[in-house]
Amino acid sequence: MSFASETVSIARVSGAAAATRALGRSRDFVALTKPRVMSLAVFTALVGFVLAPSHPDPLSGLVAVLCIAAGAGAAGALNMWYDADIDALMARTALRPVPRGRVSQAEAVMFGVLLAVVAVSALGLAANGTAAALLALTIFFYVVVYTMWLKRRTPQNIVIGGVAGALPPVIGWAAAGGPLAVEPLLLFLIIFLWTPPHFWALSLNRAGEYARAGVPMLPVVAGRAATKRQILVYSVLLVAAAALPWVIGAAGTIYALASSLCGAVMIPLAIRLDRSRYPDPRLARRLFAFSIVYLFVLFTALLADAAVAAPWPA
Repeated sequence: MSFASETVSIARVSGAAAATRALGRSRDFVALTKPRVMSLAVFTALVGFVLAPSHPDPLSGLVAVLCIAAGAGAAGALNMWYDADIDALMARTALRPVPRGRVSQAEAVMFGVLLAVVAVSALGLAANGTAAALLALTIFFYVVVYTMWLKRRTPQNIVIGGVAGALPPVIGWAAAGGPLAVEPLLLFLIIFLWTPPHFWALSLNRAGEYARAGVPMLPVVAGRAATKRQILVYSVLLVAAAALPWVIGAAGTIYALASSLCGAVMIPLAIRLDRSRYPDPRLARRLFAFSIVYLFVLFTALLADAAVAAPWPA
C-alpha cells in the first residue's frame, strides 16, 4: 500500500471516530434534557393548548410546544448538573452523562441556562408574556425550589415539587391565549395529585438507594407502611379530582368513561399495595407503570372529547 493510500485510510478512520464521538456527545446532551419527563410535559401542555377556547394558528402552537419542550429540557439539564453527586450513588441514575463524566458539570449548567433563556424568550415572542412567565416559574421551581432546596431536606419533596410538573398544561392554555379559568387549574390539580403516588411507588423499590444517597424520600424517613398508606390516600384524591372536568362540563362522555375505568383500576392497585404485609416489588411496579398509563389515557380522552366537540368545517 502506498503512503498516500495509508494517509487516506488513516484520515477516514479518524473522521469516522470523530463522527462517532460527536454523535455520542449529541446523545449525551439529549439525555441531559430527560426526554421521558420532557415528553410528558409536552403532551400535557399540548392538551392545555388545544382545550383553550381561543384558536391560534397551528404554527404558533408548534412553536409554543417546542418552547415548552426546551424549557422542560433546560430544567432536566440543570437538575442533572446539581444532582451529579447523588446521581452517582444510585443505580437508576449512575449512568447519566454527568456522573459518568461524559459531560462536565460546567457544560451541563451552561447548556441548561442557555436552553432556559432561549425557551422563555422564544415563548414570550411566539405566544405572550404570561406563558413565558409561567415557563420561567416552572423552571425556577423545579431547579431551585425542588432540586436545590426540597429534595435533600424533606420527605414532602415530591408533593411540593410536584407544582413544577403540574404547570405545563397551564402554560399551554396561556400560550393559546386562554383566559384565567377553572379548566387549566383542574388539569394542574390532576397532575399535582398524580405525582406523589407515581413517584412514591417508584421509591418503594429504591428506598435503599435513596438512603445511601442521603435523599429523605418518604419510604426512607417514614417507612414502607406509611408510604403505602399515603399512596392510597393520594390515589383516592386523584381519582376524585379526575372526575371534576366532567362534573363541571369541561369534558364529555369519552373522558367520563376513561376516568371511571382508570379509577376502577388505580384504586384497587393502591389498596392491594397498602394491604400487602411483606415487601412485594411487583405491586409497587404495577402501580408505578399503571400511573403512567392513567395520566396518558386521561389526557388523551380530553383531546378526543375536544375533537368530537369541534365543529365540522362547512
